[in-house]
Amino acid sequence: MDFHVSLAGKGDLSARIYRELLEAILDGRLRPGERLPPTRELAQRLQVSRTTVTDAYERLTAEGFLVGRVGAGTFVTDQPVKPVSRAVPGRGQGRGRGVARARRLWESVAGPSVDEVLPYDFQLGVPDGRLFPLEAWRRLVSRELRTKVVHPARYADPAGHPGLRAAIARYVGVSRSVVAGAEDVLVTQGAQQALDVIGRVLVEPGDVVAVEEPGYSPARRLFQSLGARVAGVPVDDEGLDVTAIPAKARLVYTTPSHQFPLGTPMSLARRTALLAWAERNDAVIIEDDYDSEFRFSDRPLQPLQSIDRSGRVVYVGSFSKIMLPMLRLGFLVAPPSLVAALRTAKQLTDMYGDVVTQGALAQFIEDGLLARHIRKATREYAARHELITTTLQRDFGWLNVVPSTAGLHLCARTAFDPAELVARARAAGVGVQALADFCAGTPQHGIVIGYGGIQMRQIPEGLRRLHAAYRPG
Repeated sequence: MDFHVSLAGKGDLSARIYRELLEAILDGRLRPGERLPPTRELAQRLQVSRTTVTDAYERLTAEGFLVGRVGAGTFVTDQPVKPVSRAVPGRGQGRGRGVARARRLWESVAGPSVDEVLPYDFQLGVPDGRLFPLEAWRRLVSRELRTKVVHPARYADPAGHPGLRAAIARYVGVSRSVVAGAEDVLVTQGAQQALDVIGRVLVEPGDVVAVEEPGYSPARRLFQSLGARVAGVPVDDEGLDVTAIPAKARLVYTTPSHQFPLGTPMSLARRTALLAWAERNDAVIIEDDYDSEFRFSDRPLQPLQSIDRSGRVVYVGSFSKIMLPMLRLGFLVAPPSLVAALRTAKQLTDMYGDVVTQGALAQFIEDGLLARHIRKATREYAARHELITTTLQRDFGWLNVVPSTAGLHLCARTAFDPAELVARARAAGVGVQALADFCAGTPQHGIVIGYGGIQMRQIPEGLRRLHAAYRPG
């Protein structure tokens, strides 16, 4: 290992090397069994005599922190040393907490949480990786690595792989009636980066951004982090209540095809009303079409983007839920007036994405593999949706299932606060989420059940345990 040793400060050089190595062993940076550089090599690197380094090694060996092995070198002892946070003699008080402070708004933005994986996990927004054609994908990635490595090396287009942008434009045009050419598409690292780039271009500190209530909390937190005043707008059986949008809203974020988390689609009347409102108030709409590919019945309604006549809708999509989250691939389709600014913001955010993965996805779409995968996955998710819906309606009289015909989750309302139910279910190995988790204002009662990541054979037992966790009031 190329271990860094600092010789800054006063004092004997051998003692300083000793202290640096000792601190690294005590705080866990050098782990049991790890090999240290040979004394000659470290001495040359530090521009000190070999004797200086040898003295430090011998002192640590005598104290039991290092062990020499003939013909192999010097190693950290195999005896475990519990990592500690401590000051080492001669180093003052070690690394302090620091005086640097984040902007005050970050104190009010909730951080990420990682939940444990449960045996019967009805987690939201997670697709079944076992359905994905991994071998076909691996071949496409390998081909990209062999044939498409850019030479001479140069930075790629921040808007994304040209072939992928064209493939996405055709894909959303055919499957969702989105009106777009390759020049309107920006490839992003998931839908969240798309929202971030849009927010950077459109939102100034203090601007009002309207979001659905209940709604997608990562979007809400993102806009808050940009300094926006986020206003929750209620959702009913027809979708976002347009009459409740603040007149000063600069941006409206909505999930009209499959409202998150309730699952209801926005009616055509509400869609046209929302577009008219945006035109009257000089606002922009973000249409997040996050999992509408998985539709089990009913013909999908037209996207807002396809009926927008004034260029006020930015359409956002993601491949994380229809393929694999680990690929970190999403996109946005923007009106011409915003493309240049969005492209520049994307460049300032991360320069450009993974051109190998993007090239592989372009071919994946062109070869018809994406459409084939969606058809296969939709059949499987439809079966899971049907099993859960039927079971809840038959056996869970205390739940009121919200009708849904698409996506990877469903919602069921309760007449009581389900917090204790969710906690008892988790203790029994079942993961569901409370509807209140998606509310920034007055909590609404209900639970949200995902079925993308749980196997069909696990669903009956998971629902049985969920039912057993119910305690009538």
